[in-house]
Amino acid sequence: MQTEKGQSIEDASMQMIENEIGDHNFKEQEWKIVRRIIHSTADFDFASKNKIVFSEKAIESGINALQNGCNIVVDVNGVIGGLNKQNPKDFKNKIICNISSPEIMELAKKQGKTRSQISMRVAASEIEGGIVVIGNAPTALLEVIKMVREGLVNPALIIGIPVGFISAAESKEELSQITEAPFITNVGRKGGSASASAIVNALYKLLRSNLAS
Repeated sequence: MQTEKGQSIEDASMQMIENEIGDHNFKEQEWKIVRRIIHSTADFDFASKNKIVFSEKAIESGINALQNGCNIVVDVNGVIGGLNKQNPKDFKNKIICNISSPEIMELAKKQGKTRSQISMRVAASEIEGGIVVIGNAPTALLEVIKMVREGLVNPALIIGIPVGFISAAESKEELSQITEAPFITNVGRKGGSASASAIVNALYKLLRSNLAS
């Protein structure tokens, strides 16, 4: 939980973002997510028109899944590090990250794939009805998209915002084309674990706001 001092700093930061951005084209709930990304990255480019892409009912689906105790499957431990740990405790959301498993490494070597790809495949049962959060590995995002198109998994939400140069922008473009699952993504090479965990934290904030109203 935030201390009073910590909350005051966060509130002041959010107000600075509001002041510097001014008018924008995002809907109310979308903006709260975008603002949280900016707060986590200090990168105002995320507020540019159409830089963050929300599929229809993506936010609603994500909030409902969290409230119902869904799994959260992430690509790297860095995403976990940026999460507010009280939220998954309160809503009984299990966080799953297989990237460091020795078994994943062995399978990746045998199959000639990345650890990220294999870690998503072995988490298929946890992904079903859950939220997938990818902030680092484009190959993980492409694998999840493939699994969705194969009918292997039906996630409540895919948060795909990997950072990098090789396949990062392309994987997000691919995600933006799917119709089989709700998604939140961005355009271009930017992204990262901090951005991905910020989206999850913002969804929890929206959930708590809904419950309080």
